[in-house]
Amino acid sequence: MPTIALDASYIFDTNPTGIATYSRRLIEWLARLETSRDFLLCYRLSRFGKRREFLRPPDPRFSVRLFQPPLTFWLPWQAEIFHSLAQRPAPFRFKHEVVTIHDVFPITGPDYSTPGFQRKFSRLLRESLARAGRVLVLSEYTAGQVRKHCGVERDRIRVVPGGVDPPAAKLPPDVCLRERERLVGKGNELLLTVGVLDNRKNLLNSLRALQLLPQRYRLVLAGGNGYGSEAVHEFILKERLGSRVQWLGYVPRAVLTNLYQAASALMFPSLEEGFGFPMLEAMSYGLPVVTSRTSALPEVGGDAALYADPRDPAGIAAQAASAVEDAEMRRVLIQRGLIRASQFTWKRTAELTLKAYEELLAR
Repeated sequence: MPTIALDASYIFDTNPTGIATYSRRLIEWLARLETSRDFLLCYRLSRFGKRREFLRPPDPRFSVRLFQPPLTFWLPWQAEIFHSLAQRPAPFRFKHEVVTIHDVFPITGPDYSTPGFQRKFSRLLRESLARAGRVLVLSEYTAGQVRKHCGVERDRIRVVPGGVDPPAAKLPPDVCLRERERLVGKGNELLLTVGVLDNRKNLLNSLRALQLLPQRYRLVLAGGNGYGSEAVHEFILKERLGSRVQWLGYVPRAVLTNLYQAASALMFPSLEEGFGFPMLEAMSYGLPVVTSRTSALPEVGGDAALYADPRDPAGIAAQAASAVEDAEMRRVLIQRGLIRASQFTWKRTAELTLKAYEELLAR
């Protein structure tokens, strides 16, 4: 029976972000599907010691392998398909290869990372695409980018959206209010941003939008430092926004779920995104979303978000005010957001991924 190998190394990131969540939840849901296929979870040497933390109790269809060149040169003889979950090629050649492309900003965004990062990951990205029999992307937008900038044929691409976990439990309204007051003070509104502080997240224009809003609006930044974060911190100091902006750094999942429930609205006016996990997470908690009408964001948000030009702080501010102060608009956004989030399930992600495997094995 054909065996499928997946690179599970990124599941154990110290500060897990979108790729780590995608990798973990995809594999967990593949384990729940009815299939006769066997799977190998491949870990690089640096992550191999943590393998026992995942998929317990063990599933007999899932085995663990060390994945480290040149030590494990025999791995291609144990699996018919190798799936790279983080858009970099396997160090060995397999009969069939699948790659998930989350975005192509190393190629398209010269202002989003260092030249060295762009050269390295552009090379890895292109090699992954050249070798893959199936290219999985999370949005039609990314499918178009892969075709335009990398010349990948459309018949090799499959759009497989990510999912979102429904809230296990929600905080009572009085607890949400206390958490908001603890973070931004009594009577103030909490605008939340989620994601690393980098140029692509467009945080400078979020801060400029904050300046156009009443003093009671406060901004909480949940995310670690990234490329361009120095400009964000310098802007806060220069404009004397310290009393209105709180930077939390990277926050664990338990803290983030409380933030979604304490916030007044999510601010997510990114310049470019291949998907938009924070939007769906916010919607699943009943939090209105203000985002950009660019890249994959309208595709993810549908009619359940408010959109603005990401380069127009006044437009971002106006949409944020509507999301917070227009009671009818807020009610509609919350209702539509809950419905929208429910349409993105990890089960569907796993089903479409398994279908891509079967297409390759049937060739």
